[in-house]
Amino acid sequence: MESTSSRATATQREQWMVEGQVFRIYELFGSIPRNAQTQLLELQRDNHIEYLTKGLRQLGPSFTVLDANRPWLCYWILHSIALLGDALDDELEDNVIDFLGCCQDVNGGYGGGPGQMPHLATTYAAINSLITLGGDRSLSSINRHNLHTFLLRMKDRNGGFRMHDAGEMDVRACYTAISVASVLNILDYELVKDVGNYILSCQTYEGGIAGEPGSEAHGGYTFCGLATMILIGEVGRLDLHRLVNWVVFRQGVECGLQGRTNKLVDACYSFWQGAVFALLQRVHEINDDKKNHTTSNLFEGEAIKEDSSHLVEYHEIGFNFLEGCAMEEPLFHSMALQQYILLCSQLQEGGFRDKPGKQRDYYHTCYALSGLSVAQYSSSKDFDSPPLHSALFGPYSNLVEPIHPIFNVVLDRYQEAHEFFSGLPH
Repeated sequence: MESTSSRATATQREQWMVEGQVFRIYELFGSIPRNAQTQLLELQRDNHIEYLTKGLRQLGPSFTVLDANRPWLCYWILHSIALLGDALDDELEDNVIDFLGCCQDVNGGYGGGPGQMPHLATTYAAINSLITLGGDRSLSSINRHNLHTFLLRMKDRNGGFRMHDAGEMDVRACYTAISVASVLNILDYELVKDVGNYILSCQTYEGGIAGEPGSEAHGGYTFCGLATMILIGEVGRLDLHRLVNWVVFRQGVECGLQGRTNKLVDACYSFWQGAVFALLQRVHEINDDKKNHTTSNLFEGEAIKEDSSHLVEYHEIGFNFLEGCAMEEPLFHSMALQQYILLCSQLQEGGFRDKPGKQRDYYHTCYALSGLSVAQYSSSKDFDSPPLHSALFGPYSNLVEPIHPIFNVVLDRYQEAHEFFSGLPH
């Protein structure tokens, strides 16, 4: 009789291989002396900062393939350093601000490098980088008027956004456009109109959200879609029950999170899926209690009408979202996720990787640390409340900075940016 292994698909064989690698790490951890376990449980903060700072100063020739993603490299590194509670020296900070200024297009938006055409993804990365740096010089360098014009140019008549002139249209474009417009206090009805309809058309039968209508539900797009619907005040239009049912099954036996059904675990989904859990914890609270603040009437499940749009303070939705208290229990196993991040994704010499057998990189370092923050604060009632020691896997010195889960910037940097841009006209 033919064995199960001989009839296995390529996907099954890959899954078994990853499970084997992960389980061997866990078995080895359980078999070593306690003092050795303590070292493996520690967040190697200094080594991570050294790896990140070195990359911000100089990258090798292999990174030429990412020449159109240079603001992303800035964001991944800067955000990781901020999560670790560190900061740049003044000279390096000024260099980053000057470089991102060279990426800003005269007609609005930011390109992947100096002289490159503006793109919504690199615009989001540049804005988040400048917010993470903080301070008047960084925040004042953003041309909000031209950026608003660029965002309107990317808007499609069906409600979605294109990533660049004549580019692809997807949920990622909607999120990056709405996110930067919200945090910069330039979000208005023109930008919001029919965005909710487009995202609704991307929610699949599984409950997650796809990149475009008719595609497969995906963790990254689910985060983008859910966060966007919150920022435009239309999250109640989504089928949240189906969304919950889909996302809770994305944490597997490896303890980490996967991006799609029947796909491999990947440390980056510690944030993309982990933040979905964080958002849903507070969305349910808003829907249940209908808190009496500016946005309380925006979660009823209806699109905002033009004749009432002047009553909506879009800029405050993201800020007021911080006021919502989380449900008592997170919707995922936060300790298990921290275990995967620290034992399977973290490299002792610095940096994080997708999974065992992969190389470290700045992308996975950024989103593994972001996911670690989500997991550590998942049982806190408020975003900025220090978690109990029992909420952390490993020593309390592992605690990283809290983030705003809608924007994925460190919380105090978001609050500084909100105050700065709130004082400027729409």
